[in-house]
Amino acid sequence: MTELLLQIFNDLLGCYGPRQWWPADTPFEVAVGAFLTQNTAWRNVERALAALKEEGPLSPRGLLQMHFRQLEQRIRPAGFFRQKAQSLQLFSARLVDRYDGDLEIMLSGSLHAVRNELLSCKGIGPETADSILLYAGGHPSFVVDAYTRRLFGRLGLVCDSAPYEELRRWFMAHLPEDSALFNEYHALIVAQSQQVCRPRPLCQDCWLRENCSVFLNRRAGAPC
Repeated sequence: MTELLLQIFNDLLGCYGPRQWWPADTPFEVAVGAFLTQNTAWRNVERALAALKEEGPLSPRGLLQMHFRQLEQRIRPAGFFRQKAQSLQLFSARLVDRYDGDLEIMLSGSLHAVRNELLSCKGIGPETADSILLYAGGHPSFVVDAYTRRLFGRLGLVCDSAPYEELRRWFMAHLPEDSALFNEYHALIVAQSQQVCRPRPLCQDCWLRENCSVFLNRRAGAPC
């Protein structure tokens, strides 16, 4: 299975090239983006981040000093702005109270310990925690999102309705423990799912189609 997963990675890398994801100026901006991207498209997150940065460089203390209503308005483009504003200020308060406002200190612990702490924070579920761990902290924690479920479900490698933790463990058991690999792999999955493996897939453009149950069913004339 490791060989197959690495072959899929290399095929996607050959198609899309390095993605250099996650775009951010600081680890804390990555964390803010991970909160904001919940249940919305990245283009909306970019608008919200740009509005926040009009107030100055993003920092935990800066978000705490911002009036709550002002923070809500700044992140409104990302949706669910009340809940996200509250979660961002609570997370910022934890960073200031426990780590002198330094996210890198928080993320310097072991993967298991830091993940548990992140999951204890309001507004942070497994996908958000793993995004912060991987993209802000450089921890080898594989991110599973809807794109991952769709792509690998269609390839017949996973059950797309399986619990998050089960899918995460599966990927981490069959891939080398390498944060750079996990980073690039997830970004490539997103690119493939946005451009080709859409809800209505463009199978004719897919490099992976010979191993895909959706394409094979279509070619055989069976319903997808």
